[in-house]
This record gives sequence, structure tokens and C-alpha cells, in this order.
Amino acid sequence: MINFDLKNKVAIVTGGAQGFGLAITERFINSGAKVIIWDIDEAEAKKALSTINSENCSTQKVDVTNFKDIQDNLKETEKNFGKIDIFINNAGMTGMNAKVWDYPVDEWKKVIDLDLNSIFYCCKAVVPIMIKNNYGRIINISSIAGKEGNPNASAYSTAKAAVIGLTKSLGKELADKNIAVNCVTPAAAKTRIFDQMTQEHINYMLSKIPRNRFAKVNELASLVSWLASEENSFSTAAVFDLSGGRATY
Repeated sequence: MINFDLKNKVAIVTGGAQGFGLAITERFINSGAKVIIWDIDEAEAKKALSTINSENCSTQKVDVTNFKDIQDNLKETEKNFGKIDIFINNAGMTGMNAKVWDYPVDEWKKVIDLDLNSIFYCCKAVVPIMIKNNYGRIINISSIAGKEGNPNASAYSTAKAAVIGLTKSLGKELADKNIAVNCVTPAAAKTRIFDQMTQEHINYMLSKIPRNRFAKVNELASLVSWLASEENSFSTAAVFDLSGGRATY
């Protein structure tokens, strides 16, 4: 396993207490970064701290759908660490599996709020800090569903497609600065997010992956680590696939 140099870097990982977020957090810690896990689930965050067992890892309870909560916690982080170098927008949910015409409006709003609006809120709040320091790496966790539009997952697919558009817009807006904004579009991985899906939908996703397996969380963490490092000095406003051959563009 190769660890990219993240020494003296300060990183925030939303939804960092489990799944992709926890794997990213662990890789960042092993690469020398100081990481603040943002998670609304305090019990899971404490469990993650115990698992990682590093003085370079801490947690904040943050509701990423609440812009003021984001601003307040960013101010605290900047006060404590003096800067924010890396921001990983990972928190999300799949929502229920249903046809568009059967999809409850309240459920649609909940998925869009967490999977899309929260990323806009976090980027809006953290970018001025990065501009001030003339350094930043933002990585948004999208999904292959954002490219292909999974049936019976319209809210999730729509939100993840919009994350790609947001990434491209923001990356181009910041291209004249030492700030890179990229997103990754992984195929599904066996994490607790599977608990939100029907077995039929899980089987459908697996059938679409030529490698005939789901992604592993450490595979995503490896790609994200490179994107978050100074090694990535040119790519911005880009989309990186981790789909096991599923992506067609």
C-alpha cells in the first residue's frame, strides 16, 4: 500500500465514521494528515476514534444539511488548526427504492438535501478559507449512478449527477488558484448503505459490474488520497471512475 504525503495537512471528512469515509480517514492518518471526522452519529464517531486510535484524529458532530452548523464548525477548526487543506464531501444516503411516480416527495427532498445540497453548503463555506491560504483539495464522492441513472433510485441518481456538475463548475472557477476540485464515481461497496437498499437493487448493481464484484473501501481511499495530495497538481474539475468497468463514459 502506497501512502501519498499528507504531512502537516488538515483534512475534514464528512460522514467519516464508517464506510468510505472511515477508510479515507484511516488512509489520511497513515499518510500524516490531521483529520477531523464530521458525523452526525456521535456513537459511530466515538467508535471510529477508538478504531483509529491516533492523536491526529478528532471528531465534530455536524449536520451537513445545516449551513450555519457547517460555518460554526469550520470556524472552530480554523481556530484550532490555523487552516483547512483538504475537504472530503462523503456523507450521503441512498434513499428508498421506488419508481419515480411512487417516490414520496418528502423522501426525495431528504435525499437531495443530504446528497447534493450539503455538498454545495460545505463547498460554499470552506472555499473562502482555502482561497485565503491559496491551497486546497476538495473531493466530492459521487457515484456511478450519477452517470447511468439507476432505475428505482431516481433521487440518489439525480443528486449524484448534480454533484458531478457542481464539481466541474467549482473546479473551473478555482482553476487559477492552487485549489483542485474533483469527484469520484465509485460503484457500490458493501457498507452499511446497503441496509437502505432492496436485495433486488443490490443484485441489479452487481450484474452491471464487469469485474463481477463490488468496490472495496480501501480502493476508493487510495484514489482519494492521491487526489488530496500535492502530487495532484494539475487535475481539477474532473471525474474519476472506480466502477470495475461499469462506466461507459
